[in-house]
Amino acid sequence: MGTVQASLVVIGDEILDGHVADANTGVLARALARHGVALQRTHTVGDDPDAIAEAVHAELARSRPRLLVTSGGIGSTPDDITFTAVAAALDRPVERNDVVAARLEASLDRQRDLGIPIGPDVVEPMMRMADLPVGARLLADVSGWVPAVVVDLDGGVAADGVTVAILPGVPGAFAHIVDEGLVPIVAGRNPVPEVVEVTHGLPESLLNPVFAVVGRDFPDVKLGSYPGRPMLVRLTGPGDRARAAADRVATHLEDLLATDGGRRLARQWGGREDVATRSSDQAMAARTDDDPEEEDL
Repeated sequence: MGTVQASLVVIGDEILDGHVADANTGVLARALARHGVALQRTHTVGDDPDAIAEAVHAELARSRPRLLVTSGGIGSTPDDITFTAVAAALDRPVERNDVVAARLEASLDRQRDLGIPIGPDVVEPMMRMADLPVGARLLADVSGWVPAVVVDLDGGVAADGVTVAILPGVPGAFAHIVDEGLVPIVAGRNPVPEVVEVTHGLPESLLNPVFAVVGRDFPDVKLGSYPGRPMLVRLTGPGDRARAAADRVATHLEDLLATDGGRRLARQWGGREDVATRSSDQAMAARTDDDPEEEDL
């Protein structure tokens, strides 16, 4: 079985014109990374069938097995064209799904019970959400009247093909569907790499010598350096290798901080003279402890 990689197509004029900020890319990337699945490519396109098809075709041409996710453009308004656009890109028609249609009818009935007049001009746009690409299936264990569906091509990721997941773009719904519907499709499929973070208070340019050594001696470890207070070096790879690479970086920093000049520079630059190494899980827990409101932002 091949290693699953993922792609995302974010759909919506409101994203491109800056009216709404995309929150779903980070949600998907973090959820998949916890299971060793890399989000390899992202596209952001407007509510345009040709643009959607271009992005979908580009990702279908990449290596397999692949999880291809779309976000946004599912609803009852004229700009909600994702189901039909993705179906056309996959060269298949749409057909009405009875389960989704029943959910939508129940929603309309609740409005009727409130005394709201519901005519054909309300019903027909709503029912378009039940028109899914032929061969699509509803994601299991995902409730709600806004459908989330997948289409398996060449057997889907389970058979080293492509699984296309068409999801709504509302961030809360998207995150729930990713956790409850998408993660089970890929969980346990890929090895999960170790992520080790090294924080420090020195200019990152001083680390270029050790970065070169890590690149040479640990080609299987991915290294990223990120400015901030504190500065952060993130190393991702097989467990022992990532930890050994992190030790190499930490030792280089400690050697610098053992000098008078290094300590003075640290005080001026980052305000700290220590080096800390921790797993990404520990880092996330620390951030949550520092800001218990983080998830509500």
